[in-house]
Amino acid sequence: METQLLAPDEEGIVAAAAVIRRQGIVAFPTETVYGLGADAMVARAVARVFAAKERPRFDPVIVHVASPEDVGTLWTEVPPLARRLMETFWPGPLTLVLPRRRRVPAIVTAGLPTVAVRMPDHPVALALIRAAGRPIAAPSANRFGRLSPTHHDDVLSQLAGQVDAVIAGGPTPVGIESTVVSLAEEVPVVLRPGGTPLEALREVIPELRTAPPLGPSASPGTLPRHYLPATPLFLLDHGPVPERSEQVDRLACGFLAFREEWSGFGRVEVLSPGGDLVEAGARFFSTLHRLDRAGLAAIIAEPIREEGLGVAMMDRLRRAAAGRAYLGEGQVWMARN
Repeated sequence: METQLLAPDEEGIVAAAAVIRRQGIVAFPTETVYGLGADAMVARAVARVFAAKERPRFDPVIVHVASPEDVGTLWTEVPPLARRLMETFWPGPLTLVLPRRRRVPAIVTAGLPTVAVRMPDHPVALALIRAAGRPIAAPSANRFGRLSPTHHDDVLSQLAGQVDAVIAGGPTPVGIESTVVSLAEEVPVVLRPGGTPLEALREVIPELRTAPPLGPSASPGTLPRHYLPATPLFLLDHGPVPERSEQVDRLACGFLAFREEWSGFGRVEVLSPGGDLVEAGARFFSTLHRLDRAGLAAIIAEPIREEGLGVAMMDRLRRAAAGRAYLGEGQVWMARN
């Protein structure tokens, strides 16, 4: 299959919408990451997304809408709390989970009785949904479990020849996937931290709970091993040196720093020299992609302070490391599991 590269203008959006309407699949920019979209109401079209990504059928996908009014075709009801959250945070990086209508294909929800929905805050994404005239099911436009794409080049490097079209929208402004909140329980629960900070959500939902940080749930992106670069990633840890540790050559490793340069590594990427979590979030996946393409033996990641978007970034780093750690002073590896 030849993948068509489309401009993010009216002509390109009209062409992409035509692909969606004929049950094709299109990668498109949102404010968070690039999504790989299909008509959410056609199971066969959504199945093509799963096939292109090599995504297991047990992992649900998020449905994207262009207006809060569109959720009535997807959810069985829209409770007052959902309306308050939509008024406060939509369009934006917040996904809400509620019981689904029967017409939503089971493949979208992985057979669950709920469906995850959000309204993206990106002009190209909104224009595409409106032009297609239907909700669009869209997980991230990458191979399943790999680094999320925040530029159309990231999409092409993983999925060229597997998708019908890619809208070349350049870098995404937020750079971290949406926060996923389930309203299907008696007390709302965060299934995945993301681009809407928990502090902001708790101003609306003081009783908001969080799911176990590495436990699987009814949300995409929550498997214990996820967001994986091809290069092994290790989290910096200054704990005791374990007996089964190994020496490593620092010059063969890359280092992902939050705000300060580190010496002694083969390559260093800094997320935000000024320590700004929003800037760090926007650069998070793009810096990991650069390190992953640098031919390194490993990537060492410095922990990020867990507030605001730092909660979401640390969630991704923990899943990418999957229990592996680097003890900085002793230059040793430690596998926790």
